Amino acid sequence: MSKTITIGVLGFQGDIEENVAATRQALDDLKVDGRIQLVKYAKDVENIDALILPGGESTVQSSLAAIQNSLPALKNRIANGMPVLGTCAGMIMLSKRVYDRVVGETKQKTIGNLDVVIERNAFGRQNDSFETDLKIDMLGNETFKGVFIRAPAVSEVGKDVEVIARHEGKIVAVKQNNIIGTSFHPELAGDARIHEQIVKMALDYHEKGNGK
Repeated sequence: MSKTITIGVLGFQGDIEENVAATRQALDDLKVDGRIQLVKYAKDVENIDALILPGGESTVQSSLAAIQNSLPALKNRIANGMPVLGTCAGMIMLSKRVYDRVVGETKQKTIGNLDVVIERNAFGRQNDSFETDLKIDMLGNETFKGVFIRAPAVSEVGKDVEVIARHEGKIVAVKQNNIIGTSFHPELAGDARIHEQIVKMALDYHEKGNGK
């Protein structure tokens, strides 16, 4: 089987270019032969070994994905083991349930594979954005710069969900089998270690036959 992997980046809205750049850095750092593909349509989902859902506006991304009928394809591939990284709005899209502390239950369409409940804007609005050093064991001893912009937090986790980072007592990063979700924007950190994790998972998935 070819060792060339394809990493998809959901291409509707948000930090698309930043995630492409971070993924390219991760591929280069790991010396992995890979290509990056923007994903918009259901057919695009079939040709990738992993997917990144970027930060941005989760309601806009969910609506556009629903219009293009790509949500069922995404849900199916992730359920069958395709690795996925969701950052900020991307984690919201992956979650089973979303609420906002101002408006309550949002009822927005999500992919739903990540067994968590998300609180949107858990750290405040745009002008409450901040950066902080996070301890994430799976990345080694060096801290990771978390960039929080209108960031959500995880308020409830299912039994298969591992909490991998907290800030001020709130859950800000989780891992559930083939899914990684972060409240912050690793693509803006100038540090590709989280993107390296998804590349390593994609390599493993590809070598096992792409879940087929």
